[in-house]
Amino acid sequence: MKLLIMDWPGFGSETIKKLLPRMGVDTEIFDFPQNSADIRNGEELGVEIAKRLLECNADAVFSFNYFPVVATAAHACRKKYISWVYDSPAMLLYSMTVFFPENYIFHFDSSEAARLIRDGAEHVFYLPLAGNTESYDKMIPDAAIHRKYDADIAMIGSMYREDRFRIFKKFENFDDYLKGYLEGLIAAQQELYGVDILEPALNDDIMKKVLKYVPLVTNRGDGYETAAWTFANYYLAMQVTTREREMLLKALSESYDVALYTPGDTSYIKKVRNLGCVDYYSEAPYAMKCAKINLNITLRSIHTGIPLRAMDIMACGGFLMSNYQADLAEAFVPGEDFVYYESIPDAVEKAGYYLAHEDERKTIAENGYRKVKEFHSMRRKFGQIFEAAGLK
Repeated sequence: MKLLIMDWPGFGSETIKKLLPRMGVDTEIFDFPQNSADIRNGEELGVEIAKRLLECNADAVFSFNYFPVVATAAHACRKKYISWVYDSPAMLLYSMTVFFPENYIFHFDSSEAARLIRDGAEHVFYLPLAGNTESYDKMIPDAAIHRKYDADIAMIGSMYREDRFRIFKKFENFDDYLKGYLEGLIAAQQELYGVDILEPALNDDIMKKVLKYVPLVTNRGDGYETAAWTFANYYLAMQVTTREREMLLKALSESYDVALYTPGDTSYIKKVRNLGCVDYYSEAPYAMKCAKINLNITLRSIHTGIPLRAMDIMACGGFLMSNYQADLAEAFVPGEDFVYYESIPDAVEKAGYYLAHEDERKTIAENGYRKVKEFHSMRRKFGQIFEAAGLK
């Protein structure tokens, strides 16, 4: 089997490039301009991909996440296009190209996979992400690493206050009714796990008001996303998440040592130690291994899926405390492989309990690790992908 791989600096890309040849797959690398505007329907890029696909005589093309320009090239060449989606929200999946018969789309969120199937896309599969235990097992923290990364509780992730999220500034311009409505919606969603109320609450009247202040660009040539979906998943979901992360980290730091790995200033959470960004491959695994409790606060646009961060924590042998996610509770046993919290007070209480009960904490972390190693390894997942796509 030969694969043309769209190579871009996504999490896990380096692992895949090393793993597939060890699995006997002949690979050719295409330097994919993921940040280019051409990834949706760039004609020149599409021709370049198609030409390369035919020249190397690949059986299929593969990418982490879905890109319409790749789907178009594969469709033109009558070659299979395998995409494994790990991001949310994924606007590029609201493209008419998803209906091409050459697509084999594997999505980490079961609700989004179900949505694609309902929309009529062929060859769509729910596939949880993988944990790279093969590499993480080799990363054993020494005394110096422990001094650098030890913490009662740690979280790696964005607070969504960076400049690229300046859209939130537009909230200040909303009229009193709209501001009150959205603030109430955000507050209600913060209290609810396992159910999304954001998009359903954005009726036509509300969206007409929103669009006066926020000029959303939708349906970019080949798309069928709605303004309500875009506003709910790109803006409101991030607002819910940033507030939840701030509130929970503040509450936990009142009683425990909390390390946060994130870009930007977090002085507004005074007792949290912001240690800046960590490299995904060389540093983040050590941070997860050295924390007694690893916190996952899921971006609210991930409706049911297991975030990659949660899978990585367990793959590192770390103790995972997460908000409730339906797919996580289906693939792993709560209280046995990981722990989930139902509210901020519940998270504070559970953190205290598991910090005080080391044996239970270590047993749960070991159970999660073993389950990832057995059922959710990168090697196993690619075996499932190739089988579903009819490749050998």
